[in-house]
Amino acid sequence: MKVSLLSEDDRTWVKERTELLFGGEFVVSRNEVHDPHKLPGFIVTLGPERLGVATYHIMDDVCELVTIDSLSQFSGVGTMLLEKVEETALALGCTKMWVIAPNDNLDAHRFFQRRGFVLTNVRIGGMTKIRLLKPSIPRIGYYGIPVRDEFDFEKTLEAAD
Repeated sequence: MKVSLLSEDDRTWVKERTELLFGGEFVVSRNEVHDPHKLPGFIVTLGPERLGVATYHIMDDVCELVTIDSLSQFSGVGTMLLEKVEETALALGCTKMWVIAPNDNLDAHRFFQRRGFVLTNVRIGGMTKIRLLKPSIPRIGYYGIPVRDEFDFEKTLEAAD
């Protein structure tokens, strides 16, 4: 598997994945709209096959992981992507990274906490406000759980010794 920068040729695929996973070509985090296909990011490939993608947004010294998507769960794709974004954020002077996951995405909660992220905030009912911008967000999510709340996870970034 190889991790590389998103190329212009990957942008259409990222847009298609965003539409499939997030019910439209944009995502909303903390009331900010992001177009993942326009953001910097990384892709994991195996030969010609795309196995995953991550996009991010940097403001000042903080990196938001906007999207992360592995088409091959439990194979290291997500970890490779996350590590590459963290490495890039550190190189660009970031001291913190954050990501949002809805309450139903228990797999994401597990993934981030196992990689050093800490739950820092829960916006109870936060998805109601986001649905005003994006009505296509489903009401029932993973494992039959109602999609209601937003969970913020953060990680302090430190250079490896």
